[in-house]
Amino acid sequence: MSETNEKVIELLKESEALLEGHFLLSSGKHSNRYVQCAKVLRFPDKADKVLAITAEKVKDLDFDIVVGPAMGGIIVAYELGRQLGKEAIFAERDDEGKMSIRRGFTIQPGAKVLITEDVVTTGKSSMEVKEVVESMGGKAVAIACLADRTVGDIGLPVYGAIKLDIAVYNPEDCPLCKEGIPYEKPGSRKIK
Repeated sequence: MSETNEKVIELLKESEALLEGHFLLSSGKHSNRYVQCAKVLRFPDKADKVLAITAEKVKDLDFDIVVGPAMGGIIVAYELGRQLGKEAIFAERDDEGKMSIRRGFTIQPGAKVLITEDVVTTGKSSMEVKEVVESMGGKAVAIACLADRTVGDIGLPVYGAIKLDIAVYNPEDCPLCKEGIPYEKPGSRKIK
């Protein structure tokens, strides 16, 4: 494990953000580990340190504005915007549950957008933000996050402070469900 990965793992463990058990993810999939980034992001000094790693990875990308989905991407967007000297806004769900840009925030036509997240697994929330950005005339260029849990191409390049290889299961194939272990749903998105 690289020195950078060890540093991020240490920060996650210090703040009790790396959890073990049976979890229902926002994507609807299941996992045996969960990264509760809110636990590390609640400490500004730790958020600064861990997201400085991500900022270093994206500093040479060409983008104009940072947009993070509520809830997980808000603090990440703010901190990366602060560190990189870029405007940072957020997208949130409207009353129908559709991702939207509200509160008077705008994305100028042609603006290049860095989407931020705390954890990216399937990229579902990030792709919803990408759709909103593009509907406003912007162009999503990449995703920046604290923890990258992706497997394969999700449609945009992903830059994380750490790349984690954590098992993800479809509910019908989940060995934890088959063992009768109840799951927790620590994420913020409502699952249908």
